[in-house]
Amino acid sequence: MIHPTAFIDSAARLGGGVTVGPHCYVGPGVVLGDHCVLRNSVTIVGQTTCGKDNEFYPGVVIGEPPQDLKYRGEPTRTTIGDGNVFREQVTVHAGTEVAGGVTEIGSHNRFLVGVHIAHDARVGSDCIFSNYVQLAGHVHVEDRVTIGGIVGIHHFTTLGMLSYIGGLTRIVADVPPFMIVEGNPSRVRGFNETGMRRWGYKPDEIKAMREAYRTLFSQKAETSGFSMNERLSKLDTRCEGNGEVHYLCESIRRSLRDGVYGRQLERLRRDTDADRRRFYGQGAPRED
Repeated sequence: MIHPTAFIDSAARLGGGVTVGPHCYVGPGVVLGDHCVLRNSVTIVGQTTCGKDNEFYPGVVIGEPPQDLKYRGEPTRTTIGDGNVFREQVTVHAGTEVAGGVTEIGSHNRFLVGVHIAHDARVGSDCIFSNYVQLAGHVHVEDRVTIGGIVGIHHFTTLGMLSYIGGLTRIVADVPPFMIVEGNPSRVRGFNETGMRRWGYKPDEIKAMREAYRTLFSQKAETSGFSMNERLSKLDTRCEGNGEVHYLCESIRRSLRDGVYGRQLERLRRDTDADRRRFYGQGAPRED
């Protein structure tokens, strides 16, 4: 079902049952899986591969080059799984050469109005991004993360699985799995008990996570005089054998041990002074 005003390049590949509405543009490197729906005025370009049952609302732009100084113009990719919904004005940019060259999105996510997914980001599955969430480059969002409206997320941060980010929060450091983070500056305010219940965690697993939150982040814990590493060691002895608590502890340890400014992925950055000089014109004669 292709509207006559839509443009689909002859080199694009469309699966069965794809719907392309009025004034859409599909470029030559695009692959659309079965039963994808482009409502109207949707642009999908670049080396972009989409799975099946994805839905794109008006004004969505997928696969354009990244807004990044280190991008040198080589073809990079965007990959999208199955069953995602991209609401109005969502933008997803392709990766950069020095970071693996791909922006990745999993399956069954919901990206609401005005969300931006920058270059080299990795988004898991079953996430909800509320209106105008702005995801910077190289961010990793794990599975089942919920993000409130108008949230800015610093590059190279990691948002742990089943974490919850309150609206209007500024994220500049890694968010621990299963925790609720809010504010500016942001801090852990609780654990995501509601999310754990909705995703079918057992009462004893929720109880163990409640104990983990109290041990690590409660007001009593933060005023106890014990460092975070000491609190983690104490938690290890209390919750041995609980996989979710173990994952929480290991995620925090990685941020403490490997992180720069609280971001474990910051050590992976590969941009150089030369990348920046190309933009700022260093070495060019100045006019007085």
